[in-house]
Amino acid sequence: MSIDTAVPGSAVVIGDALIDEIRDASGVRELVGGAALNVAVGLRRLGVPTTLIAMVGDDEAGAHIREYLNDHGVALIAGPAPFGSSRAVVQRSASGEPEYVFNEAAKKRSIRYSAEARQAIADSALVAISCFPFDVPAEVDALADALGDAHVAIDPNPRAGMLSDRDEFVRGFERLAAAAAIVKVGADDAALLYGGDLDALRARLRGLGVEAVLATAGADGAIIEADAATVTAPISQLPGRIVDTVGAGDATLAAVAAGLVAASPTTADGWQILLQRAMDIAAATCRAEGGLLRTPETLAEAERGVHGS
Repeated sequence: MSIDTAVPGSAVVIGDALIDEIRDASGVRELVGGAALNVAVGLRRLGVPTTLIAMVGDDEAGAHIREYLNDHGVALIAGPAPFGSSRAVVQRSASGEPEYVFNEAAKKRSIRYSAEARQAIADSALVAISCFPFDVPAEVDALADALGDAHVAIDPNPRAGMLSDRDEFVRGFERLAAAAAIVKVGADDAALLYGGDLDALRARLRGLGVEAVLATAGADGAIIEADAATVTAPISQLPGRIVDTVGAGDATLAAVAAGLVAASPTTADGWQILLQRAMDIAAATCRAEGGLLRTPETLAEAERGVHGS
């Protein structure tokens, strides 16, 4: 299942799991996706035993999601899904960026924390949270209670089509981010939630007490600001054309989170190595459609005729 050497410790990912219904000139096709699901599968492919806590329905879409997770060795703790499984219709804008239209299940997603879920969180070395309904106070309260003193990585990953209250989302996100080991934010997050200034957002999060901030800026690369150092890395140049950038952010978070499962770096060199590896993995992921994490090594194997999931 994994494509990197296994690392000690396990991870839990909390957030969304859905079906991406992609519509473009070549037709309509469906892929299993969701930011949290992509991170969970990415962590597993990087050698980290991983459990996903998400809302998944007992329907055909839910069956596809469960099968996909099983194929990749990710354990699923599924909560109630009264509206069925989440779905996003994905089309490309004139600029080539994906645009999402979400169904009712995605808009009203909710996560419940069973005894099994709480035990998984307590036993994990890291809990990653992505595309969570931070604009619903009851959801934030339940998550905060379930997390306890967990080592946490957060990607707010707001989606305009699922965002009901921007100010409430910011309040909920910042409440949990303040105690996080690392928070990932991107230019899109800054634009949707904070008026567009990514550097100012990074400074704001550090001011809240976030131990480390990973800021991604598309073609301008990424930066990690932590107590030990501030390090930067450009986008990685790999063979082959860029096919799809939709999974780049999730792959970056998964790669950094995998490096934090054992322990956070304590030196500038440690953070630099971690960030560079994450950028290499993000670049490899962009060389295929969908959000499935890939590494430069798997690209090289594919070129030699070695194929796999």
